[in-house]
Amino acid sequence: MYGGRHEAGVDEAGRGCLAGPVFAAAVILPDGFSHPLLTDSKKLTEKQRYSLRAVIEAEAEAWAVGVCSSDEIDSMNILNASIEAMHRALAALKVRPGGIIVDGNRFKPYEDIEWATVVKGDGKYANIAAASILAKTYRDDYMKELAASYPAYRWEVNKGYPTRDHRAAIASYGPTEHHRRSFRLLDTQLTLEL
Repeated sequence: MYGGRHEAGVDEAGRGCLAGPVFAAAVILPDGFSHPLLTDSKKLTEKQRYSLRAVIEAEAEAWAVGVCSSDEIDSMNILNASIEAMHRALAALKVRPGGIIVDGNRFKPYEDIEWATVVKGDGKYANIAAASILAKTYRDDYMKELAASYPAYRWEVNKGYPTRDHRAAIASYGPTEHHRRSFRLLDTQLTLEL
């Protein structure tokens, strides 16, 4: 879209989770970069994602990951926290992008850099697909690490998403400090004290 200008692809992971941070990644790939497996991270196996992460990190002109905590999500809402994590990833890039393309349909200007949103962009643009893979794998790593201290919630399996076993654990043990108190954690929940 912004060819030849260090275009950064940006995507997030963990927006629909009940627990844990939202992660975002920004990736600038070399002109003409391609890989036969590179696509939306949700269409790849876990093994493929980690294999591609190594390729992306080795071959990208620049890449970075940004994070917003569950507390930040509760204070600014998930949309704003997702965009803030994207901005943090962009700020951490070692190469200033000449343009930004973002998966989805919502974003806020970053500095004075031209940007565009692309619905299902992670299946259309290699740099957004690469960002989706980094955001997903780094968030998965974080949730697996967190799971060791909170085994009842099975975050190593569900990664904080609203699965039946995750909701059952919340019902049995209550929310942890890593749960998003502004989210509907249980189907029967009307309000949850912040």
